[in-house]
Amino acid sequence: MHDFLPRRLWLVRHGESTWNALGLVQGQVTLPALTAVGIDQSRARARALAGEQITALYASDLRRARQTAEAIGRSLGLEVRTDARLRERSLGTAEGMPSALLGADRSGIANGRVVDADAAPEGGESIRQLYRRASECAAELLRVSEHGDIALICHGGVVRVLLAWLDGIAPDDMPWVDVANCDAIVRSVAEPALTG
Repeated sequence: MHDFLPRRLWLVRHGESTWNALGLVQGQVTLPALTAVGIDQSRARARALAGEQITALYASDLRRARQTAEAIGRSLGLEVRTDARLRERSLGTAEGMPSALLGADRSGIANGRVVDADAAPEGGESIRQLYRRASECAAELLRVSEHGDIALICHGGVVRVLLAWLDGIAPDDMPWVDVANCDAIVRSVAEPALTG
């Protein structure tokens, strides 16, 4: 029989990107990079995490998340491993449009809540699909990183669905909480519960 020690999972949203600053829907677009503000945010987050017992660092392979993770990795002395499953929700034909024009009929989100977990822009993912992808990834990364805390440097949508997953909340019942650029949220995880 194994003794399961509590571990922590750090969820960190990337720093401000050029498209954040412009108010555009990013989704899985690879072009947006960190702004000067985003670089400063990443460095500040790296300094704040420097004393934590993080033993593994994973990031979305999208540029804005990788740039944030590289600053954190230097501070922690850790290699950044990328995983495409940590990418933001694909928003299909909505990518590149003003965020203010992405309505609930395509996003599935209204008034800080998920109102339709199966809604998606043409060619994009639903919240339910993002939830499944991100939670399966997080569960696997926790299993393969046997000891210590791990940090996932990802995106606002991924952070939101992983918080719901960790809290046992299904996609249909999710709040859509505010997650600012470079926010870091930490949760204790119990190994036996990580079934994906």
